[in-house]
Amino acid sequence: MKKTVAVVGLGNMGMGMAQNLLAAGFAVSGYDLRPERGQLLAQLGGSAASSLAGLGAAEAVFVMVMSGAQALDVVAGAGGLRDVLPAGATIILSATIAPAEARAIEAALAGSRLHLLDSPVSGGKFGAEAGTLTLMAAGAPAVLAENRALLEAVGGQIFHVGAEIGMGQTVKAALQALIGVSFAGIFEALALGAAAGIKGETLYEVFSSTHVANTPFFKNCAELIMRRQFEDGGSHIGTMVKDLGISMALARESGMPLFAASSAYELFQAGIALYPEGDNWAIVQFLEQFSGKEVTW
Repeated sequence: MKKTVAVVGLGNMGMGMAQNLLAAGFAVSGYDLRPERGQLLAQLGGSAASSLAGLGAAEAVFVMVMSGAQALDVVAGAGGLRDVLPAGATIILSATIAPAEARAIEAALAGSRLHLLDSPVSGGKFGAEAGTLTLMAAGAPAVLAENRALLEAVGGQIFHVGAEIGMGQTVKAALQALIGVSFAGIFEALALGAAAGIKGETLYEVFSSTHVANTPFFKNCAELIMRRQFEDGGSHIGTMVKDLGISMALARESGMPLFAASSAYELFQAGIALYPEGDNWAIVQFLEQFSGKEVTW
């Protein structure tokens, strides 16, 4: 018999994961501070809880919130999951937070008879909706095995990156440094070509033919830029600023200089100041200001 599952945080990522859990035959409940998100889940075949207490029957809960403070409150705050879930249930920390915050959540669960998987994800809104997310799972092997079917419902690739809680978030922080630098490189290369008078179509075709840029990551980003679709694309700039901040904090803790990632972080900081409601690729508009030339087809 399949587990009863819940998702806390029904934004783009959480809702996509919930849909795939439903498609896999799991009974899914969910909670979000915005009632309309719960109503949408109900329309899709799940059930909406009006509080965390309403998730008390769940045997596993994905926590897909924005920050470590929110995750800790969901798990260990008054009326949190620690108090409402049955013994033996598993909390799957799929949000991206600092490794130390994940360890703090583990400490808060001590003596609770609840299990914890530290399993941040990568793949964005598209991956969440398609069920192709990459999962970086850390935790006891037995807990991972017990919940593998759940993870397979939302992820295309599942990596057990270590037994210690926090290791999943550490791998994700390193990955986000790579993603941030990759975004910055795309923005600058396209803006440079446009500034020198090259048509966007030419840049897209040439870049896409190379082993470096013949990827869905580049193609999706470039197409959205050239269509001038800078909002509501499912990759909000605020999330990248937060994630790169975690990468930079980990670098400081590790005594590791990050030359390219720190430049990308500052570029994203400038971007969110200018385009607080924008997606990541809204930053190209900032770079275009130096030449007055737009990146378009």
